[in-house]
Amino acid sequence: MAAKDGKESEMHQVDLSKLNLPQLTGIKQTLDQDSLQTLKMAQAKFQDSGESLEKIKPETEGKSIMVPLTGSMYVPGKLADTKNVIIDIGTGYFVTKDIDGAKDYFKRKVNFVTEQMEKIQIIGLEKNKIREAVMDMMEIKLQAQLNAQQQQRQQAAKS
Repeated sequence: MAAKDGKESEMHQVDLSKLNLPQLTGIKQTLDQDSLQTLKMAQAKFQDSGESLEKIKPETEGKSIMVPLTGSMYVPGKLADTKNVIIDIGTGYFVTKDIDGAKDYFKRKVNFVTEQMEKIQIIGLEKNKIREAVMDMMEIKLQAQLNAQQQQRQQAAKS
């Protein structure tokens, strides 16, 4: 697989038994980050946006609506134009589209996110296997530490 800079992407194998507990914990935290959940949230937002467009019809022009400013804050407003909408395309950029164009945009985004979710689900199976191996190694290391501490206490008690 080629990387963006043209160099070959390399996979590295790591011997988990050679890592200390903080390193194993870091790997486990990285594996626990759930990309699938983030994509599901994005997919739901795109679907909601597409469904909201279904409610904008010529006869709704001039009607009162609640305009979302954040996920939980709304302000009253009026529909001034039922033929065009302004949509957020990410990173602070907004574009004006007609209703059909906006519906198409959200449909394409839902399809794209769904494809990415399918890819991540496959990767997720591998991540679960690696996570289990990391957790097993962490348990072995913790048990070894506990045994060493017990031996030190026993030797200190004998002295």
